[in-house]
Amino acid sequence: MTFDPQSPERYSRQVRVPGIGKAGQELIGKSRVTLCGCGALGTVLANHLVRAGVGFVRIVDRDFVEISNLQRQVLFDESDVTNNMPKAVAAANKLRAVNSAITIEPVVADIDRTNILDLCKDADVILDGTDNFEVRYTINDAAVKLGIPWIFGGAVGTEGQTMTIIPGETPCLRCVFEASPGPGEVGTCETAGVLGPAVAVVASYQAAEALKILAGKKEAINRELVLFDLWQNTGRRVKIARLLEKRNCPCCKQHKFEWLEGEHGTQTTSLCGRNAVQVSHRISGKLSLEDLSKQLSVSGQVSFNRFLLKFQLKEAGNDYEFTVFPDGRAIIKGTDDTEKARTLYAKYIGH
Repeated sequence: MTFDPQSPERYSRQVRVPGIGKAGQELIGKSRVTLCGCGALGTVLANHLVRAGVGFVRIVDRDFVEISNLQRQVLFDESDVTNNMPKAVAAANKLRAVNSAITIEPVVADIDRTNILDLCKDADVILDGTDNFEVRYTINDAAVKLGIPWIFGGAVGTEGQTMTIIPGETPCLRCVFEASPGPGEVGTCETAGVLGPAVAVVASYQAAEALKILAGKKEAINRELVLFDLWQNTGRRVKIARLLEKRNCPCCKQHKFEWLEGEHGTQTTSLCGRNAVQVSHRISGKLSLEDLSKQLSVSGQVSFNRFLLKFQLKEAGNDYEFTVFPDGRAIIKGTDDTEKARTLYAKYIGH
C-alpha cells in the first residue's frame, strides 16, 4: 500500500463535527500556534493540535525529559530520559511520525520577556502549557500587546482551571487574577503532586477552545473561568465577563505591560565563587516559612526558624541546598547556572 499523508480521509471524522466542516478544517490547516511549555499540559496540547491538522505548531520549552515526567507527559518515553532529550525536540520527533503533513518547530529556550514577542508574533493562538505564573503573566502581556488570543490552563494535585482570553473581547489574566501568587502561596507539582487525568482534562479543554478559534468559530468559545477537582468530583464555572468593564486593568485597559518591561517577576544573580545563585522576587511578599516547610518536607530535609528556611534536595544525582527568606528570596547552592536555579525555584518554591 502507498500512504498519502495529505489524504482527505485523515480529518474526515473531524470535518463531520458540527461547527468545523470543510471550511473550518481548511482554516485549521492554514493556522499557526505557539505552544508555551511542553510538559504535562503541553504534551497533551501538542498531541491534539498535530492530530487535528494545525498547519504550523511551534513548541517552546527549556527543559529536558526526566523519569518523573513519564507519569503524565504523554509524548515521552524511557529512551528520551536515557538520551537526555530536550522536551521540545523529543515531542517534535514523536509528532512528526504522527503527522508529516504539517510543520512542527521545536524551540529549546526559556520563555521570558526578552523572547516572548518574537516567539508569538506570527501565531493565530498562543497556548499555555507552562507550570508557573511568571511566564503566564508574560504571555498575557504579549498576547494583549499583539492582539492574539491565548488560552490559560493550570493543573496541580487533582485540581484544574482554564479560561480563554480574546484581547479586547474578554477579560485578560490580570483582570481575573490581579496579582501573581507570591512564593509558596500555591502548590507545585513537586510539592502537591499532580494527577495525570486532571492534566488531560485541562489540556483537552484548552485544545477544544483553540480549535474553535482556528476554525473561525470564535462565538463558540467559553467565556467563563472553569474550575474542577477530579478527586472531589466537583466543578464550577465563574462568570468573569463583567470584569472587562468593571476593572481598570493595568494590562488590557491601560496598556502597561509591566511583565514585558521587567517590572515584575524574578531576578537571578550568580554568586561568584560560591557555586550558588540568588533568586529574588520583584514583588516582595511575606512568605510563611512554616507552611513552605510542610510543602517541601515531601521532597527533602527541611529546617527553619523565623529568619530563614533550609532545604536539602537531591535531584538527578545532584545535591542542592536552598536558603529561603521570608521575602521570597532564595539562595540555591549547588549550581551557578541561573536558568537551572530559576527552574528549581519554580518547581519547589513556586510563583
